[in-house]
Amino acid sequence: MTCTTRPYQSYVYAYPHKTAYRPLGVHATGRPLLGDLWAGERKDALSLYLHIPFCEVRCGFCNLFTRIGAPDELATRYLDALDRQASAVREALGDEGPVRFAAAAFGGGTPTFLTAGELERLCDIAEKRMGADLRSVPLSVETSPSTATADRLGVLADRGTTRISIGVQSFVDAEARAAVRPQHRSEVEAALGRIRDARIPVLNIDLIYGIDGQTEETWRTSLDAALSWRPEELYLYPLYVRPLTGLGRQSTSTGSTCSTGEQDAAWDEQRLRLYRAGRDHLLDQGYEQVSMRMFRRAGAPHAGPEDYACQTDGMIGLGCGARSYTSSLHYSFDYAVEMREIRGIIDGFTATEDFSRAEVGRYVDGDEARRRHLLQSLLQAEGLRPEEYRERFGSDPRADFATELDLFAGRGWLDASAAPGLLRLSPEGLAHSDALGPELFSPGVRAAMAAYELK
Repeated sequence: MTCTTRPYQSYVYAYPHKTAYRPLGVHATGRPLLGDLWAGERKDALSLYLHIPFCEVRCGFCNLFTRIGAPDELATRYLDALDRQASAVREALGDEGPVRFAAAAFGGGTPTFLTAGELERLCDIAEKRMGADLRSVPLSVETSPSTATADRLGVLADRGTTRISIGVQSFVDAEARAAVRPQHRSEVEAALGRIRDARIPVLNIDLIYGIDGQTEETWRTSLDAALSWRPEELYLYPLYVRPLTGLGRQSTSTGSTCSTGEQDAAWDEQRLRLYRAGRDHLLDQGYEQVSMRMFRRAGAPHAGPEDYACQTDGMIGLGCGARSYTSSLHYSFDYAVEMREIRGIIDGFTATEDFSRAEVGRYVDGDEARRRHLLQSLLQAEGLRPEEYRERFGSDPRADFATELDLFAGRGWLDASAAPGLLRLSPEGLAHSDALGPELFSPGVRAAMAAYELK
């Protein structure tokens, strides 16, 4: 197995990745004003994302922007800053044309780390500051077994939540410990019971394959335990061991490696085998495959964003770990994985008074916009309809990306039986989504990511 065909290279949940972002306004013009950035944008079908960067614990595989705990009234100070940011962003959107939100999500971190009262305030920020009608649009919220309490879920249900996503990862206690995720199956089952009692329309359960010691039998145990709750959605994630995470430090300290040689090939083989077993089992149980990761129960409501939907143009992100997307610029705040660095960025955010300008980001236009559109469409099981691409860009994707698409076809990753004109991945192509996605990164984005100094 060569490095160019390794199936697990990078989970492409957004393009470009934040490691390709750089400080904006290094020239004399200074950092761009949000009002100028949004002046020419359509604002009648925006997406709203509020980021809460707190967790009770940090899982060994996690490289998300989050910290453990919120001491010394930090959650209150963070919500105060989020309120100030929301006011500044809503002012920047203006009132010249309609400003409407078509979808909303609370992520993190763990939004339900907040108390019930703090969740009420979070919803108020979305509604009273931003003008989002949470009871009339899809609202997705992430939670964890330990924070999915009845009072918190009651607030979310009352405020219009249509989808709750819970990170379980494994129903096998030994595997949870191996992933440095302290939980017991009994706690997970109790949390799932409370979620079902709250009658939120869509339940999503996240599971991870590739954990040390995991077998097809134990993987099936987790799948069947999840299926017993009849979740409307299931996400199956391959385990990654990334730098500066708990598992990454553990791997370094023991001298083991998950990046070279025979160990690497064996781990790839394990993950592919478990992925295929999980995929086939869910298909047999009446689930449809939406992407490599996402499976939806047949007939279940579409009550939340599709996989990769966070890449849609017209995204307003609030919070220091959130991204915002205009049609030509993606912007956010500084990015880090190491806990000390994250704490510093959060402290800086809570002390900020002026949120009227964009901090760091990357312009995404021309070739980059084409790449992003192709990538986010091709990674969906339904594929890319070239007529939609031509309508947006005035060109044909097969001509714009002939080299990449020929490569994918040669590897058997494109579905030769697809309807005429449709660009759709084969089952093997979907299985290799984490190898295919990085092939579409531009040279400029690759260089920026390579030059990023991990922190």
